[in-house]
Order: sequence, then structure tokens, then C-alpha cells
Amino acid sequence: MVFWQTAIQYFWRDESLVVFISVLLLSFWLIYFIKDDRKSVTNTLIFFAACQVIALLSGLVHAMNYTFAAALFHEAAVIGSGIAIIRLCGLMAFRIILPSVRLQPPRITEDIFVIIAYLAWCLVRLSYAGLDLGSIVATSAMITAVVAFSMQDTLGNILGGLALQLDNSIEIGDWIKVDDLVGRVVDIRWRSTLVETRNWETVVFPNSQLMKNKFLVLGRRSGHPSQWRRCIWFNVGLNTTPRQVTRAVEETISQADISNVAKSPAPNCVLMEIDKGVARYALRYWLTDMALDDPTDAAVRWHVYTSLERAGIPLAVEMQNIHYVKENEKYEGAIHQREAQQRLKTLKNVELFANMTNDELIALAERLKYAQFAKGNIISRQGAVAHWLYIIINGEAEVYLETPDGGRRTVNVLGRGSFFGEMGMMTGAPRSASVIATTDVECYRLDKEAFAGIMQARPGLADEITHILIERRVQLDSVLHHLDEQTRRQEKSSQRNELLVNIKRFFGL
Repeated sequence: MVFWQTAIQYFWRDESLVVFISVLLLSFWLIYFIKDDRKSVTNTLIFFAACQVIALLSGLVHAMNYTFAAALFHEAAVIGSGIAIIRLCGLMAFRIILPSVRLQPPRITEDIFVIIAYLAWCLVRLSYAGLDLGSIVATSAMITAVVAFSMQDTLGNILGGLALQLDNSIEIGDWIKVDDLVGRVVDIRWRSTLVETRNWETVVFPNSQLMKNKFLVLGRRSGHPSQWRRCIWFNVGLNTTPRQVTRAVEETISQADISNVAKSPAPNCVLMEIDKGVARYALRYWLTDMALDDPTDAAVRWHVYTSLERAGIPLAVEMQNIHYVKENEKYEGAIHQREAQQRLKTLKNVELFANMTNDELIALAERLKYAQFAKGNIISRQGAVAHWLYIIINGEAEVYLETPDGGRRTVNVLGRGSFFGEMGMMTGAPRSASVIATTDVECYRLDKEAFAGIMQARPGLADEITHILIERRVQLDSVLHHLDEQTRRQEKSSQRNELLVNIKRFFGL
């Protein structure tokens, strides 16, 4: 009976009840609130229980009069119990208290504080045991230098992991690209960072490698949601204008409901290059879920294909071979006839040529030249001298005046069937206004040389054209200067003779 009393008295100290109650309360609180780390709490409780078994063993050894062994076992149990309590307090502070006040320090910060507390606790207990801490520190300095030299790579990885988390270079859940490998960060440890790829592979990157080399964090932009720009590439023949392609594709993609495709920024289609006989386009869209890149690409690619098919725009392949096509005279004649009919139809709708005969229009149609302008091109510059006019067959253009202060004043918007530059072709006068393509524009261009033969064959045509030109000029002046009806008549009368003389002199009539 005396043996057990001695053992229990040595095992159960005055502070034991407080320690047991504290450990139980901390454990219950942690298990209730942090369900994801219950395993860690359970392991800590098992470690604490093992320490108490060692403490009980120290009491039994003390009862058998093995004083030194009992003291050794007891000190080990105290140090172990303290480590368990520090671990539980660390979990309470970093997993419950700090998050409750909206502070979420990196996991590695928790580990550092806990390890420092472990070392401090062990040094305190060793000092109670009678060890000289000064000699331990002096000796440990040399040992630390040797260990640091022999463990350079390991220490580099540890410090790299600390830096990655403290400066928020990457966070758990980020998608990163290292060389050709893309994956999601699932854990940042002391030595390495774990990245899971879409192929169900886990890649282990040493932290020092991430610190020394460049890597991309996908989908991250300050102040914006997480989304990553992707490109869908396709080729179209050069006989189709970029405006037709981009309009067909963008209208379809913007109206379609495609999973994981962001509405803002809106998808856009751009002409990237012209090479090997084809125009290469890219539809650029923003992916909202980095894990579903290939399925989303496939869905968007199908939408692009169907939109082009509906618009009658075939996909093209890069020209790799030489094709020989033998076309007979009948085929070439049919092509020429179809184009001539289109040109003749265009000329008949132009007011300037309203008084010309069918034969004259046919002769004129043969001399038309096709001209194409991209959106934003200046088709005609105010003050420039150019002896030709343009007839718009597709697209829109803006007519504007350049003001002395460098601004611009819109005069008119021209569409299909409109023409401009007639004064330059008929009189050689400088352009009175500038014209800019507000969309992609297709035109026919008619030079003075092409018109000169008809004018010389029928000089009376000059008088008829003069009447039309005067009407257009006075109409424009009326819009610009708000002329009344009487002033308009006076303008027509005063300008008619002068304009007719200029036309005849220009064409040598």
C-alpha cells in the first residue's frame, strides 16, 4: 500500500489537475471547431497520454528507490506534456482565434512560432535540471555553422518556402505554370511545394527552384476575378475580309451561353497573321475555371466552326503543295461576265452616271479597279490631289472636315452605293474633305484616264455632269452653312459656268 501511495504522490503533482483540465478543454474546443484538423488534435492527445504513462512509470520507479531513473523519466514526461500543450495552444491561436478576427497567417508562420515555443520550453526545463545554458549556446554556435554548411540545399528550400508564403507569391489553390507544366498548388511545405496537374499527377517542386526561376501564376490579376485568357486558332482564305470573319465569330460567341467562358472581358476575334496563303485568326476568350481548359476550348472551337459555316466562310489550310488548275475559255468568260454584270449594276446606281448610255457604262465598268480598306484607314485626305473617285460597294465611311485647331467635324456618313472624290476626277481640284473607313470598306475606283475617252467621244456629257455636281456641292454647302432656297439658287447659277469651264479644260474638250 505504501508503494502505491509513494508512486501516486510522485506522479500526481499540485499542477496536474490544472494541466489535465486545460488539455481536455482545448482538445474538445479544437475538435468541435476545426473539423479538418481533427487528426492532428487526436495525435496530440495520444502523445500527451503517452507522456502521462511515462510520468506514471517514473512514479513506480521512484517507489522502487531508483531516484535518478525516476527523475529522468519524470523530466521527459514534463517536457513531452509541455510540447503537447504548446501544440494545442498553437492550433487554438492560429486556427480559431486569429481567423475569427480576420487574420489568416500562412501555415508556415504557425509552424515557426510553435517550433520556437518548443525550443524555449526545452531550454527552460534543461535550466531547471541544472544545465549551463551559456555553454550550450556557445557549443551550438559551432554546431549550427557545420549543419548550415552541410545542409545548404535543405535550408534553401526551407527559407524558400517561408518566403513564398510570407510575400504571397503563390497561395494554395493558385494555378501555376512552370516551363510546360501547368497545375494547381495544393500544399506549400517546409521543403517543397506540391502541384497537382490535370492528369492526376502530383509534382513536387523544391522551394528553392521556385525562388530561383520564373513561374507564371495563371488567372491572377489585381482587382479582377480569377480568369485566364485562351486563344482558339483557325485559318480562313484570303478571299474573305477580316470584317466578315470577326463579325460572324464575335456575334455568335457573345450571344452563346458557354460554360466557364467569362462575359467580361468579352471574347474578341483578331487577325493575327497572313502567311502561307491563308489568314490566321485567333478567338480570344477568358476561362473562369482553369481545371476545364480543354473541354471549354473544344466547346468554343465548335461554336467558331458553326458560326463560320452559317456565314458561308470555309476554313482554309496552309498551302503546302502546288496545284495546277486548267481553266478553259468558257469558264474564264463566265467569271468575267459575272464580274462585269456586278460592276455595271453598281454604276447604274450612281447618280453621277445617270445620263450615260448602256454602252458607255459597259466601257466604264471595264476600267473600274477594286480597292479595299480596313477599318480606320484614311481613304481620302483633305487637301490632297487625286484624279479619281470611289464607289462604295460594301461598308461605311465617314466624311469629315479638319478644323484649324486640329479637330474634326463630321459632314456625312457614306454607305453602300455612295460615291465621293468626283470633283478631283472631273476638275483635278484638291479634296475638300477627308474620308475615313468606319468599318472595313470595299470600293471600286475610277480614274480620270478611264473617264477621259467617254468625255471626248461625247462632249455634251460634260454639261450634264456639271448639273449633277453643282446640285451635290450646293446641297453640301446648304447643310454646312444653313443656306436658304434663294441663296441656293444663286450659288447654282454662279458656280455652274465656272465648273463647266474647269471640266472642259481638265479633259481637253
